Amino acid sequence: MDADYLRDVADLVLRFLHVVAGIAWIGASFYFIRLDLGLAPPKEPKEGVAGEYWGVHGGGFYHSQKYKVAPSKLPEHLHWFKWEAYTTWLSGFALLVVLYWTDPDTRLVDPAVADLSGWQAAAISAAGLVLAWLLYDAACRLLRDDRAVAGFVTALVIASAFAAGELFAARAAYLQVGAMLGTIMAANVFFTIIPAHWELVHAKQEFREPDPAPGLRAKQRSVHNNYLTLPVVFTMLAGHFAFTFGSGQAWLVLLALFALVGAIRHFFNLWHQGRRAWWIPAAVGVGAIALVVALAPEDTPAVARQVTDAEAQAIVSERCTECHVGASAPSGVRLETLNGIRANASLIESQVSSRAMPPGNATGMTDEERDRLVAWAAAAR
Repeated sequence: MDADYLRDVADLVLRFLHVVAGIAWIGASFYFIRLDLGLAPPKEPKEGVAGEYWGVHGGGFYHSQKYKVAPSKLPEHLHWFKWEAYTTWLSGFALLVVLYWTDPDTRLVDPAVADLSGWQAAAISAAGLVLAWLLYDAACRLLRDDRAVAGFVTALVIASAFAAGELFAARAAYLQVGAMLGTIMAANVFFTIIPAHWELVHAKQEFREPDPAPGLRAKQRSVHNNYLTLPVVFTMLAGHFAFTFGSGQAWLVLLALFALVGAIRHFFNLWHQGRRAWWIPAAVGVGAIALVVALAPEDTPAVARQVTDAEAQAIVSERCTECHVGASAPSGVRLETLNGIRANASLIESQVSSRAMPPGNATGMTDEERDRLVAWAAAAR
């Protein structure tokens, strides 16, 4: 079977698995943080219980309790919330390999950004995942104040966004930052949160007093993961919106969007504690409007004369139809006929003007061709 077809099949299967597992993982994160922040001391003190939470859902009432450290006796059945995280990361990593690392010259490299070979770009991408976790984990272990950790993580995200923008094609740069943050989240579960849970279980099995320190570290990492979820989700979706990663200062746009979605996450976490900080969504709304205005497309580049249909079709035929032809064309965008090109004029304008297409400028579209095609597409919309 054709290699491109098999890659499309792998893309579909892995992407579907990634999305479903991600929904389960993020849903669990949102629920448990909401549960933890909403805990109230039991009206009638119960041995070892730190707080309880009453909820109604699915036609019934639920009563959740959280122990200060562990119950006096382990329950017979204990559910572990870990497979959602592992499946999300493994499927996302597989997508990164299948779509980007096996085709780095097209997906990762943009000669206009950095003079990298395909294998160099893939190696840097892989190293970035490892380095992000090592730096983050070191900060959590060495810095005692959570505010200092938050400051370091913020600096790490800023540096990662800038470095990715200087090394990779625009679309890949956003995904790389998201993959680094997603790796931190999954590694938190694997190296810190689940081992802490095992320590509690083993202590109870060995009839010794559990050490609360690992549980406190796990709680810290769980809260960090909760705040990273929305930035990671955005990077998963950003590839569909060229006006974000195709802007002149794409890394600053990414950071602005991270700040907006992170603020919204904080608003809901405060809400779960009974605090209504309405100024946060108001500020986010103002910031979002300002960003929309800042990212509004500039005027169509002036060309010396009107671009004809034949000229536009010639450019598309030489630079675009290598991929956008037949039933397997990306996103179903077929450009082998003039009618097909006209039907996608608006998409051509946004994708070509932002330099998102051709990916990594693999087909060598010149700036003159780009200006002419954008001018034609703007007139044809």
